[in-house]
Amino acid sequence: MNQTRTFLIFALLAVAYLLFMAWEKDYGPQPQPAVASSSSAAVPAADASVPGAAAPAATAAVPGTTTEASAQLITLSTDVLRLTVDTRGGTVVRSELLNYPSVPRTKKDPDPAPVRLLDDERSQYFVAQTGLVSNQGTAPDHRAVFQAAQTSYALAQGQDELKVDLTWTDASGLKVTKTFALKRGSYVVNLDQKIENGGSTAWQGNAYEQLQRVAPVQQKSWWQNFSDPSSHSFYGAAWYSPEDKMSTLPFTDFAKKPLNHAITGGWVSMLQHYFFVAWIPGAQDANTYSTSVINPDTAQPVYLIRAVGPSLSVAPGQSVATASRLYVGPKLQGTLDTVAPGLDLTTNYGLLTVVAQPLHWLLSQLHAISGNWGVAIILLVLLLKGALWKLTAAQFRSGAKMRKLQPRVTALKERYGDDKMKMQQAMMELYKKEKVNPMSGCLPILITMPVFFGLYRVLMESVELRHSPFFGWIHDLSAPDPFFVLPVIYILVMLATQWLTPAAAGMDPAQQKMMKVMPVVFGFMFLFFPAGLVLYWVVNGLTSLTQQWLITRSVERADAAKAD
Repeated sequence: MNQTRTFLIFALLAVAYLLFMAWEKDYGPQPQPAVASSSSAAVPAADASVPGAAAPAATAAVPGTTTEASAQLITLSTDVLRLTVDTRGGTVVRSELLNYPSVPRTKKDPDPAPVRLLDDERSQYFVAQTGLVSNQGTAPDHRAVFQAAQTSYALAQGQDELKVDLTWTDASGLKVTKTFALKRGSYVVNLDQKIENGGSTAWQGNAYEQLQRVAPVQQKSWWQNFSDPSSHSFYGAAWYSPEDKMSTLPFTDFAKKPLNHAITGGWVSMLQHYFFVAWIPGAQDANTYSTSVINPDTAQPVYLIRAVGPSLSVAPGQSVATASRLYVGPKLQGTLDTVAPGLDLTTNYGLLTVVAQPLHWLLSQLHAISGNWGVAIILLVLLLKGALWKLTAAQFRSGAKMRKLQPRVTALKERYGDDKMKMQQAMMELYKKEKVNPMSGCLPILITMPVFFGLYRVLMESVELRHSPFFGWIHDLSAPDPFFVLPVIYILVMLATQWLTPAAAGMDPAQQKMMKVMPVVFGFMFLFFPAGLVLYWVVNGLTSLTQQWLITRSVERADAAKAD
């Protein structure tokens, strides 16, 4: 029966692994072929029609340049964000997250370049655009050239908000002003589009917001993809509605499952590991959300998600303003829902969300107390072990009793030989007589497994652990242990656990060899895993080993007392 329990555990893990691989195949990031760099490479503007309005004609623009001399790049800087805005359409073509270095800080490089999320480089193309369209007249879409008073704007000392105006005028008397407003310490950019009609006829049209990007180029080996948490994170589009909550669309499904849906009180976004960008229209505005693929037959197509607002009408001499918000930043859980409902879901835990979100909250509270994310991981594992102590104790107590009965089970096998029916009956009578339930150890595993898988997802997705130091030689919990100390400790813990739980009598020799080599195999895998994840497994293994040893000793002492 001990073999049966072991088989069930491995079968459950195998099923979980197969489900995960199936999910990766359907929804995981797919490698894209590399694109040769060329000065003539062009990223086309959106050529999908805008519902309810005239679509702008498709054009091409070379990223980072303009085809008209009057267009220019301007920078908007706060304490946490530096945006580069192209006056062609007021497009945000670059965003640098000043508090998030692209690589860990070192003595040789104490001030590395910040993470660039939005980017107009061809291979990383990712931009945020806005515009107006009209069926009855001119309208500045995301290719119209606006004017700015200067080329650089920065939040001054003691200033809490930075506002920048871009203006566009038409011979018919139409004037549009795009106002960017950035606040200190915030990753939210408020964008207002004010439409002033100085003409003699009413203007009608729609405002829209959209994100365009190429799929990230993956040039890693299969082993790097396996061990790198970013390879298992979701990359693609996402949107939210109060009714359906968050929905996702991987890049591979853009052509097969296009979005075209009217939503009020939602948002659209592009997600990746640790960071994301989202357009958040007015909460009361009914927007039409859609997706499309631009140049789908090229080596690196552009993926688009768009929100088109309700119809606008501006009488002569009147003005109308639209408001939307752009989030460009990290997946800071616990704060995003204050920006917009459902934005916390951008940290995509999938089926484990109901378990992972409370665990992240608890991990954050422990970090607030300890001031160190590594210590917080240790404390969280200890708390979980304490909360689940009785359940796991039942598992280890069952194992200790089964271990005690192994000599008698071996004797039964020798007595009945190949008569499996009589062997099973004799074993059941033995377990009944000794009051041992061989299946009692399975239920605790089934209950605790989602908890610890949920914690595993939290540690993979938490941007707070990115480049966070622990102690001593571990300077980055999101990178592998540089001296492999934690993986070696893990191997020793697993070998000790294996020694404390000898293989069941009658186990196939091949299975015994496999069990002996498993700690080394897993330890080798953990050589390249992020130190935070390995720390979690080491602490979890040490606490399990300690609990198993204590319970085994208590069972042996109880048996010795009865014998006396």
